[in-house]
Amino acid sequence: MDPVTLGVLGMVTALVLLALRVPVAYALGAAALGGIFCFFAFPAAGGFNPDRAMRPVFSFLASDPYSLLHSYPLIMAPLFIGMGHVAHRAGFTTDLFYAIRIWLPSVPGNLAIASVMGCGGFSAITGTSVACAAAMGRIAVPEMLKFGYSKSLAASCVAAGGTLGSLIPPSLLLVLYGVFTEQSVSLLFLAGVLPGLATVVAYVGVVWAWVKLNPEAAPVTDDRPSQAERVTALKRAWPFFTLFFLIVGGIYFGLFTPTEAAAVAFMVAVILGVVTKRLSLAGFVDALRESAYQTAAVFAIAIAAKMLLSFVALTGVTNALLAWIEAADLSVFVVMAAIVLLYIVLGTFLDPIGIILLTIPLTVPIVESYGMSLIWFGIVVIKLLEIGLITPPIGLNVFVIKSVVGKAVPLEAIFKGVLVFLAADILILWLLFQFPGFALLLPNSAF
Repeated sequence: MDPVTLGVLGMVTALVLLALRVPVAYALGAAALGGIFCFFAFPAAGGFNPDRAMRPVFSFLASDPYSLLHSYPLIMAPLFIGMGHVAHRAGFTTDLFYAIRIWLPSVPGNLAIASVMGCGGFSAITGTSVACAAAMGRIAVPEMLKFGYSKSLAASCVAAGGTLGSLIPPSLLLVLYGVFTEQSVSLLFLAGVLPGLATVVAYVGVVWAWVKLNPEAAPVTDDRPSQAERVTALKRAWPFFTLFFLIVGGIYFGLFTPTEAAAVAFMVAVILGVVTKRLSLAGFVDALRESAYQTAAVFAIAIAAKMLLSFVALTGVTNALLAWIEAADLSVFVVMAAIVLLYIVLGTFLDPIGIILLTIPLTVPIVESYGMSLIWFGIVVIKLLEIGLITPPIGLNVFVIKSVVGKAVPLEAIFKGVLVFLAADILILWLLFQFPGFALLLPNSAF
């Protein structure tokens, strides 16, 4: 069998399995192992010899997972995951929401604005979108509904805000992208800061415009907190600010590598939880248990993706695709439009981790061949994945919010609301393409 044809069939098999809701690790791993077996069992000379394929398959299973897990940068994944769970158990990730709510009592749509900014803060600590949407959905949506907010606004602002976990550092997707493309995770984290903050501002702008056009969607609350209450709320949020500036500031000023920052931030989160008496022993054990589960799932997907990556490289699919693009003399605009369309379509029904690891072997060499920055492209990919998380018909974050709020908010109302926030995402994506320095400013100025 022609190796390139076999490689394409392997990629298509992985996509079909993912579309059938086969777990990501199983789908990618099965496609990779099946492809490797066929590569050696069907030699170019013809015939079928399964015995010839057994030794390479077992050798592949022994070496590929080990080479990935032996990667030093990958250590930061369980550390950042652990820090996020510890911070959540200690309540650090919800303090920002309550502080913003108290400091903006008379601003129209203050609870929705606090929800968006709270999601941004939660994301900056946990680094995962689904966890952010689920946690903030339990906290913020019932609060807004209690004060008479529109069901569509209350649920959609949290569904959209939850996507910020993909971009604002530390982001698990940026870690995986950096490891698999051999790019600096430090630079990727710094590159995500400005687009991430700009997305928060854009979402706040959407809420403001929504409430201005329809004041009934967000009645002004009667709360009038005292100055003492405001100061107290701000003081309670200091552990969050400490962790955020420790990570971003430490990396920006060259005090830590991302892996060192992850280790330091995890220890500081534990110490702050103990010192403030907000992290119990049971909470710490639960945080470690959840971190172990999530880390195991991420590593299983990463191992399967590494196997698929090796299979694709073996078949030469990427080289054939690059040769076809060169022969077709396609412009940068056409190529990037195709890549954007690919990520948006896949994002409507596939898991973000699966998408990024499945597409890297094809898209990254193409972008590199056109001389574009892979750091910039990493931010573009994450932004596209954010868009996919709330894009109909299967926006993952929308269904997460629906599972949290139950019958209180119809699914149609959530999708109707997120369409407005999608306009803000498209604006940020346009800025990234028009002004690449928007993402590269901090990486280029880092110490």
